Amino acid sequence: MTVAPDSTRPIGVFDSGVGGLSVLRALQVELPQERFVYVADNGHAPYGERDDAHVLSRSHAITDFLVEEHGIKALVVACNTATAAAIHALRAAYPVLPIVGIEPALKPATSLSKTGVIGVMATRGTLNSEKFRKLLENLHGTGTFVLQPCDGLADAIERFDTVRIQALCQDYTRTMGRFGSASGEIDCLVLGCTHYAFVTTELATLVGNHIALLEGGVPVARQTRRLLEQAHPGMLNQDPLAMGQHAPIFYSTGNLNLLESAVQRWLQLQGKTVFQKLE
Repeated sequence: MTVAPDSTRPIGVFDSGVGGLSVLRALQVELPQERFVYVADNGHAPYGERDDAHVLSRSHAITDFLVEEHGIKALVVACNTATAAAIHALRAAYPVLPIVGIEPALKPATSLSKTGVIGVMATRGTLNSEKFRKLLENLHGTGTFVLQPCDGLADAIERFDTVRIQALCQDYTRTMGRFGSASGEIDCLVLGCTHYAFVTTELATLVGNHIALLEGGVPVARQTRRLLEQAHPGMLNQDPLAMGQHAPIFYSTGNLNLLESAVQRWLQLQGKTVFQKLE
């Protein structure tokens, strides 16, 4: 592989499936001159319902592919579960590669909440992780967190199963308790899985438009810019002619048609888009 100049090398992004497209969308807004390579590991999903060893193995395999085949200049782990299970190991394996993870927006929620009661919807893998436990410990005393594991929701979003999405969102929000602005009610809802950013309309209908819904794509995009700026001169692509000129390359380890449908549904892309199967 011939390595391109730093500024034109792509940024790698991966998730267990299509949820990370919400992060990619934010990255394209923040970094419109950059090239992206996206891997949906839907052949090995759902991460949130698998053990850490499985997620760690898949995270290493995808990162190795992105480094060796595409010479990426930065990596975005666009999955809360993979961030919790693997990001420390990835940083140890690739010490010079800027790596950005994502975590549930608990801290911003504590600043925003008026009632002090914050709902958290996430996968079971994220909620059971050591990283999430430490995040909660660091926020001890700043609020009350109502944690809701959402088994099956990411998979339903992956398959665009609207009936199942509606049913699961209804079940999980009802289980969490009352939403509102009164004392003891949940007034902020943290979306702790990148997939959930694509069902904000359904969630807002159930909990009320006055309830703040917090997801992590925009902070991740801003942190990616900061790391590229700090890495060394010439890493960030600042060529004005590159603005919006590069459609991402998409890979899927599972159903390629599902990925193509999700990209067409949720991303506004210009230019030729490449989809490839990754074994």
